[in-house]
Amino acid sequence: KNSQGHGFCGAKTVALHRLSMAIISVAIQKGGAGKTTTALNLAAAFREMGQRVLLVDLDPQSHLTQALGIADDPERSIYPFLKKAAAGGELNLLDVKQTVHGIDVVPACLQLSFAEMELVSEYEREYLLDTLLQPLQNQYDQIVVDCPPAVGVLTVNALVASDYVLIPMQAEFLPLKGVLSFLPFLKKVQKLNKRLSILGVVITKYDPRLGMTEEVLRELQQQPDLQNQVLDSRIRVNIALAKAQQRGSDIFTYDSLSNGALNYMSLAYEVMERMK
Repeated sequence: KNSQGHGFCGAKTVALHRLSMAIISVAIQKGGAGKTTTALNLAAAFREMGQRVLLVDLDPQSHLTQALGIADDPERSIYPFLKKAAAGGELNLLDVKQTVHGIDVVPACLQLSFAEMELVSEYEREYLLDTLLQPLQNQYDQIVVDCPPAVGVLTVNALVASDYVLIPMQAEFLPLKGVLSFLPFLKKVQKLNKRLSILGVVITKYDPRLGMTEEVLRELQQQPDLQNQVLDSRIRVNIALAKAQQRGSDIFTYDSLSNGALNYMSLAYEVMERMK
């Protein structure tokens, strides 16, 4: 177990802890891809490695916030901070953080949906989240941002602030088309943030018994823009992942021996290797 009493702390912990902070956005413009589940449990896997982790919920649906049992409170969310950042105020995002199962969380709220309209005319609106996250450089090893299922101002903010983007995808043809249509958007954002790179596409809700799954994977791997970008780790269909969120928990806290926990730990190690 690690110093916080969680399991899965292996021999690689010390080496991994020495890496500099990385900001990772989990993003795709299509709902139902497993985006929130991936953001939450990837962050929890980092915690199991002994990493200092901050989760940022930037989705107005607040699914990540709800999955951790955090009450909806507009004043205790990221929403007013984005507005104050646009006004040039001195801010500390950690003033609204909550700690759940050893992970610091900046919650979202439904009112965050107003930000798409309220911020669209602000000067340098794409850099507001970056302004809020940069002062945290020495306080965390990893910051994971759960993005909205859209390509608006909030998602642009997340990607401009990030070093990496992780793209979750269900192995079906419509999600595949969603990923392919997301790539041109990413290229435009990379003009604003030249350090942003793709960590890879992670297959979620994976069921190898379905013939369509392998067919979609073959087509995905043949895409010129995704050469070597399909991660080896697969997140299999696992009811424990849904039950963990029902209990306001990550998969490791709920059931550290489940397939969901094993899959997300595998993903975390693969992500760390790619970041190195």
